Amino acid sequence: MAGTILVVEDEPAVREMLVFALERAGFVIMAAGDAIQAQAMMAQCTPDLMLIDWMMPGLSGVDFTKRLKNGEASRRIPIIMLTARSDEMDKVQGFEVGADDYVTKPFSPRELVARIKAVLRRAAPVSQDKVMEIEGLRLDPGGHRVTAHGNAVDLGPTEFRMLNFFMAHPERVYSRGQLLDKVWGTEVYIEERTVDVHIRRLRKALAEHGHDRLIQTVRGTGYRFSARE
Repeated sequence: MAGTILVVEDEPAVREMLVFALERAGFVIMAAGDAIQAQAMMAQCTPDLMLIDWMMPGLSGVDFTKRLKNGEASRRIPIIMLTARSDEMDKVQGFEVGADDYVTKPFSPRELVARIKAVLRRAAPVSQDKVMEIEGLRLDPGGHRVTAHGNAVDLGPTEFRMLNFFMAHPERVYSRGQLLDKVWGTEVYIEERTVDVHIRRLRKALAEHGHDRLIQTVRGTGYRFSARE
């Protein structure tokens, strides 16, 4: 599963280590020392995934990730944040601005490569082509499009996969652990609370079209996709 990765890390030694390890794993690597350099590189080539350091001079990794996720051309690029901050609230903040995974320093290159591959698998287009529609909410897995009464609904890759899973399994309740397995896969190293972050992002996108009520919270259990009140 080779791909192009843009490494955004201000510490030269860490940046060189990442480039060496990821090139050995078969990836094509671009490397930048800050957000400005990274944006210049993205204008020439769109990466398949980005590794972004939390603490950088100028625009921080968190603010850069937020900017990317708000950009039309960059919002679908998977992002893994690299940081020495290990507090749960810091991780939640990273996920809330749009990060797809969060790796705490120090980490082994082997673990990082495994997590990169897992994120790339999750971001890959869904293989089945069956179009699903419920109450005007239409999801086309083959075309990777979601519309609400004909209007485009913009979702990130994780939210798309989550909605795809929910629409394929309506009226069933899934715990956070089950959703992690079904949407993220079994090779993940993230907390169940991450599910809540992505549920909020999915609901926010659907709310613009009046479909957020389809994602229902089942108290003490998990979540359900249902057209019933």
